[in-house]
Formats: sequence, structure tokens, C-alpha cells
Amino acid sequence: MTYHEALTYLDSLTNHEKKTDFDYKTSFQLERMVSFASVFGDPHKSLKAILIGGTKGKGSVASFINSILIESGYKTGLYTSPHLFCFRERIRINGEAIDEESVAKLIEEIKFRLEKEGKARPTYFEAVTLAAFLYFKRNGADFVVLEVGMGGRLDSTNISKALVSVITPISYDHQQHLGSALGDIAFEKCGIIKENAVTISSSQRKEAMDVIHRTCRRSTSRLYTVGEDIHFEIFESTPEGQALRIITPRGEYPELRIKLPGNFQAENAACAVAAAESLRENGIFIDHSSIKKGLMKAKWPCRFQIAGKKPFIVLDGAQNAASASALKKALKALLRYKRFFLVIGAMRDKDVDGICRELAGEADYAVAAKSASERACAPEIIRENILKYNSGIEVTAAFSSAAAVEECVKRAGQDDLIVVTGSLYVAAEAAAFLQGINSSAGVRGQV
Repeated sequence: MTYHEALTYLDSLTNHEKKTDFDYKTSFQLERMVSFASVFGDPHKSLKAILIGGTKGKGSVASFINSILIESGYKTGLYTSPHLFCFRERIRINGEAIDEESVAKLIEEIKFRLEKEGKARPTYFEAVTLAAFLYFKRNGADFVVLEVGMGGRLDSTNISKALVSVITPISYDHQQHLGSALGDIAFEKCGIIKENAVTISSSQRKEAMDVIHRTCRRSTSRLYTVGEDIHFEIFESTPEGQALRIITPRGEYPELRIKLPGNFQAENAACAVAAAESLRENGIFIDHSSIKKGLMKAKWPCRFQIAGKKPFIVLDGAQNAASASALKKALKALLRYKRFFLVIGAMRDKDVDGICRELAGEADYAVAAKSASERACAPEIIRENILKYNSGIEVTAAFSSAAAVEECVKRAGQDDLIVVTGSLYVAAEAAAFLQGINSSAGVRGQV
């Protein structure tokens, strides 16, 4: 099997990243993932894992923790989703994406052995998660940082026995699958909390925080929360990053810098520091120097990414109202501009109304874009929602992210701002266009 044949096989599997019409509780079965892993000797059981769930900021927290562990001298696996430019981004060791040959061998082995054992066909995410576990074990990873996919309780990554579970801010997303109430969504997210382990939580709305407290009490997990046990203070904030101080129950870090702008990234960094420190409860000491260097070196593309200046071009994967609100606050705090050009492209199962409610009123001109994803919302629907909240602006439609960005670049002056948001897929497609790369050409570092 070649690399491209492996991707073709994966694309033949049920992929919930591309589908919206499925029943969550019947489509996601943790027992099935346990059965698949048993065929390969349960590779996940020997991995020291840190699980990161929540709605917003999972990838950023994962990137911070991964960078800290690498700076501490540990061989560290990182598993994230979705990929932005190339499949190989999903599985990394010490920042290096898995090579094509390893992808081909692992997927061929998974396909052959599961079929030989008479197992059901895995889903796309199950097969890729299993490949990640095998790759990390066979390459001797000291730690693995796992970003949870949808939900948490039934997510394939959750078969791992994590030393630490991190819950990032929980907000409304995937309501048709996880539940319409915030407490119901939190229940699914909190499924990654492990017995007699450590849980780190961002600050949360009361409904979500109540569920986290109940789950930790029931599982006797030691809980540390931003705002109660973990604190941060921002001294300087610019489009290039920020300077901050973080205080945890175990220490104080007075002079830290991160390259990711926005107050929400400071809170993500605080969660990462607390998670790294909590490994001491398992006899693993991460020193202050590694934390400082790790935070500074962490990168995460398409999260308030400054992709251009004169005009400013900001790429951000905000895909619900809460994320769009955080983006709006960061834009106002960090950037000065004359006119605001807004590109919104979203998945049809996302809160398009909420995203437009937060951002449309700021715009002087907008483009409703359609990404290449099968789940992409029709531009006409996005356009209607933009005009609902800002009836006085011109809104055009574009049937690709590249065309939307190109139109804004043509219209914008050097003192203007172009924001591309609503979906990581749209932000990534815009990044590929701006960098002059083909999204299928391969990984070019952490763009």
C-alpha cells in the first residue's frame, strides 16, 4: 500500500468530520475502539498520556504542553485533528510529522489485521487514532499529548489511561449530537476525567463547572481550576504575542512569553503549565526553564494567526459564538485599522447565526465563503445571517476560500483589516492560498 492508497482507504471509511447526519451515541462506541486496539496488543496502555478535551482552545493547549515536554528532553507524541494542510500533521513526534512510508505501513497493517480478525470496519477517526497509538509506542514516545475529537466520553482517544486530563472552555457546539444544554455538553466532555488522576480546567460557566466538580468528586480526581487554583496576569499584549505571569499551586512564573496573541491564549498557557506541573504527582518533574522555553516556542496555526500586514490579515478558526466573541475582543484590543473586511465560511452544522451575530456588525464589507468540505454551509445562508446583523454593508459570495480572500485583498488598503474565520477549514484554505502552497503538497512546518 502506498501513502496515497492509504489515504484513499481512509477516505472510504465513515468520517464524522465530514458528516452531519449521524447518531452520536450509536456511531461512537468506545467498546469498538477497545476491541480494535486489543488486536494490536493494546498499544495505548503503555503510553503516558495527557488528554485535552473541551470546546475551545484544545489544540493550543496541546501545542503548549507538547512544546514544554519536548524542552524537558522527553520524546513526545502529539495527536491532533483535523489536519489543516496535510494528513501527516495529525501525528507528530517532537514536532516532526509522521512520514508517508509510516502512514502507508500502519494503515495497511490496520486494514489487514482487522479484516483478518473479522472486526467491523473502523471509522476514519478510529483507524487514525489506532495508527497514532501504534506509531507512538513503536517509536518509544515518553509522553503522548492527545487532543480529543468530538465530545470526550465516547471519543476514540479516551481508551487511554491519562495521567492528566485538561478541560478547556466548554461552550455550545455540536448540540445536535452532544445535547442542547450546556450541562449535557459538559457531561460528554467530562467523560475524559480519570479516576485517581489529575484534572485541570479552564474557567467555565457555572453549568459546566458544576458538572466538572461532580465528575471529579465521583472519580476522586484532583481538580485544579483557572481562577481558583491557577492564576495569570498579562503585562504586555501585541499581535506578535504577550508577556505574562502564571501562578499555580506549585510555583510562580513571573516572566513568561508566548507567541500566540489574545487573552484566551494566556489562559490556555496557564492550563498547560498546571498540567505539566501536575506530572509531579507521578514522580515526573518539569523544571521552570523548560516551561519558560516551551511556552515561548509553541506555535499553532490559524488561531489568531497574523498572515499578512498592510493590510493586516488575520486567520482564525472560530466556529461558534463564544470563539467569535473572543476573536472580536482580541481584534479590538490588539489591532488598529480603518476598514474591516470579513470573510466567513462555516460548516452547516455550526452556529452560523452566532458567529455572524458577534462579527457582522464590525464589518465594512463581507464575503460569504464556501470551503471545500462536504459539510460546508451554502454561501447564501451565511450571507443572509451577515445581513441580519448588518443590513447596511455589501456582502458578496465566493465558492472558495481563496476567491474570498483574493477579493478582499483587491479591495483593501494598507491600513485595513481582513479577517478570515468561521471554520478551521476556511482559515487553512486561506493560509494555503496566501502562502502559495497546494494543501495536498505536504507539511511545511507549523505554519
